Amino acid sequence: RAALDRATVLLSMTKGGKRIDNVWGSGGGQQSVKHLVKEIDMLLKEYLLSGDVLEAERCLQELEVPHFHHELVYEAVVMVLESTGEKTFKMILDLLKSLWKSSVITMDQMERGYERVYSEIPDINLDVPHSYSVLERFVEECFQAGIISKPLRDLCPSR
Repeated sequence: RAALDRATVLLSMTKGGKRIDNVWGSGGGQQSVKHLVKEIDMLLKEYLLSGDVLEAERCLQELEVPHFHHELVYEAVVMVLESTGEKTFKMILDLLKSLWKSSVITMDQMERGYERVYSEIPDINLDVPHSYSVLERFVEECFQAGIISKPLRDLCPSR
């Protein structure tokens, strides 16, 4: 009963349905994980070429899978670790900051993405030397930008 009452309140709020769609999604969950991963990878690569944050945000929302946004966070951070220049570092930081401020990516999804990177950093480091130091620097920048919390920053593995 309490859940139904809460749902009634949320749906009756101004833009309540839009808020519910942003939290749960309305249709994207029918797509395969493999397809979604490919779409997110293309979205990030296109963003790195164009630099258009609003277009990247629109494309992410069009996927209609807010429960899978942790994949974008994970893939974006891995791209930073695999890149050689500062351009990708700054652009991904700007993208995550924008997606965070616009509430497209929730705190839970941000945390899940970072935790996945943290758990896989030993394997990533085999292919990408110095990934620990790049990760530490990126995590600190994200914390300074207000994208991640202090406890999440403190979980960052170091060598």
